[in-house]
Amino acid sequence: MEYITASCVIRDREIRQNGQLVLRQPGAGLADFLLAAYQHFGAAYPKFYKMDPLSKLGWLAAEGLLAGGFAGGPYDGADIAVVLSNAHSSLDTDYRYFSTMSDIASPALFVYTLPNIVIGEISIRHKLKGENAFFIFDAFDPVFTRDYAGELLDRMRARACICGWVDVLAEEYSAALFLVEREAAGPAFTADNMTAIMNLTNNGNA
Repeated sequence: MEYITASCVIRDREIRQNGQLVLRQPGAGLADFLLAAYQHFGAAYPKFYKMDPLSKLGWLAAEGLLAGGFAGGPYDGADIAVVLSNAHSSLDTDYRYFSTMSDIASPALFVYTLPNIVIGEISIRHKLKGENAFFIFDAFDPVFTRDYAGELLDRMRARACICGWVDVLAEEYSAALFLVEREAAGPAFTADNMTAIMNLTNNGNA
């Protein structure tokens, strides 16, 4: 049996860790909100400033997700899988990179023109070396996420999995990450429970 042992949802200028509101920035644009979120978590990670918005959003969601550590105890980096998805791939950065090509194409932007780079940034930060995958859907598919991540855990190809949704296009953004573990307790890892956490129906604040 797999369990959701932590969650972090970022959208509408808010961050919620395990259902609890920890940051709200009314009226903030994406860049200002991401900076405020970075400062809120108090991380000293200079590379953050070089990331594209998609990687910053995913990186911040992972910071919130893993703030309490792993409930199931210590893991080797190879024990932890990462399975993410979104609707717009790296299109936000693709547009930014394309706009530089009329002058001098920006290599700093080019390195972020793949959506799975966000997994790389999370993995570097938390020393993760397990299996990873990034999928593109029109909207978050909790059933697919449950089945794919669950298969990795059921077949013992991972002992824990970070899974969920990270999407950015211009000023529109949303992220919802879930930490799933076998050797811990919490809400069952189901599509309904992921949807409830994303919609905040689990604590009556939908």
